[in-house]
Amino acid sequence: MSLRLYDTATRQQRDLDPVVPGKVGIYHCGLTVQGPPHVGHIRKEVVFDVLRRWLERAGYEVTIVANVTDIDDKILAKGREQGRPWFAVAYENERALHAAYEVLGCRPPTYEPRATGVVPEMIELMETLIERGHAYPAENGSGDVYFDVRSWPAYGELSNQQVDDMQAAPDAPADGKRDPRDFALWKGHKEGDPESASWPTPWGRGRPGWHLECSAMAAKYLGTEFDIHGGGLDLRFPHHENEIAQSRAAGQPFARLWMHNAMLNLSGAKMSKSVGNTLMVSEVVKRVPAIALRYYLVAAHYRSIIEFTEESLQEAAVAFERVEGFVRRADETVRAAGGDVVPGDVGAAFAAAMDDDLGVPAAVAVLQGEVTRGNTLLASGDSPELREVLATVRAQLDVLGLDPLSEHWAATSTSAADEALAPLVEALLAQRQEARAAKDFATADRVRDQLAAAGIDIEDTAQGPRWSVKGT
Repeated sequence: MSLRLYDTATRQQRDLDPVVPGKVGIYHCGLTVQGPPHVGHIRKEVVFDVLRRWLERAGYEVTIVANVTDIDDKILAKGREQGRPWFAVAYENERALHAAYEVLGCRPPTYEPRATGVVPEMIELMETLIERGHAYPAENGSGDVYFDVRSWPAYGELSNQQVDDMQAAPDAPADGKRDPRDFALWKGHKEGDPESASWPTPWGRGRPGWHLECSAMAAKYLGTEFDIHGGGLDLRFPHHENEIAQSRAAGQPFARLWMHNAMLNLSGAKMSKSVGNTLMVSEVVKRVPAIALRYYLVAAHYRSIIEFTEESLQEAAVAFERVEGFVRRADETVRAAGGDVVPGDVGAAFAAAMDDDLGVPAAVAVLQGEVTRGNTLLASGDSPELREVLATVRAQLDVLGLDPLSEHWAATSTSAADEALAPLVEALLAQRQEARAAKDFATADRVRDQLAAAGIDIEDTAQGPRWSVKGT
């Protein structure tokens, strides 16, 4: 079965049909860096990280481009509010985005261009659109440049709308537009804005509009026709609708397939900075392990809304703890017998689920079934069957970016505090073992209770006691 993905443009599942056989080019819209990323933002990063991993397991060479919008009205406003240069605000939040990538195990994009880095390409694209009769400089001399939506009959195709039913584009005053629905490709320099936030053009100094940058970046790094364009469902209109219009009006085929992930809601509303209901990634990972937060974001289908609650987050953490516990116990059992297990094949059922529109919930059900089988085998110690299950489970977890024994998670699972704590805990466990050997069970129980009171979980296994800090 080949990979089939739901195409927002045609509203049906379609086979992935790469422009270049064996290679897949993906563009997804990154963050406008007026603030640090919340878990709603990072859901999209996790979704496309899983897609990338699945494609690479299938043998594709994958190129991922995710932009950084490092200049816009909100970033300029934040700079004024904070008394700092706009680019300092943007860079600080770009670093926070990269930290969120890292903490949740998302591999960085192949290329991560900034809007300010493709200004020459945007100017060329505007010149082409003006020459073709699809764009025009503002008639009020503001230096704005607008896309003429009525010049492009297919405008509205992605969001299934008619131009006459659309509201006015709110990106600039209507007095310079031929039609209030025309959207800004470029914004002329305004009095009070820093000179550093503008670039020279044939129509005067100015800065990029939001939509133009993505068309310019996609063409530069992936070519004028590429395989998948993605992002949050809230970007379908107007952002992605405008991208399609301006790119195709310039004579570029643009994306073959459109892939949108649903939102992550808090109290029934889309999580966003504007409504003040954000949950920063840096704060959430203080309450649950980062790997458990990734599991929470991965486990739902990417086109399903996630209703974020602390209860559901904790439930996900408990569910993943069971999976991780099996992997670690099985790995210890195999190693104690002189063996070593590396990720193997994911199995037919898991693969079929992933090929069906990246069906992670069904794939996770397969994974959980393997874990149940593995725990049964584990009771009898090391065996070829246990090793086979462990190899399969680790392969499945690798696709989801959740293998606790992988280089990334192994490097982050032990903190400096844990390293300092280890000798103390090991010494107490040795005392407990000595007491049990001497049948001094009162002392053994007292040591166990002391550790439990300090937040240390103890699990007795055939290979000896295992310990962990509660909640990690």
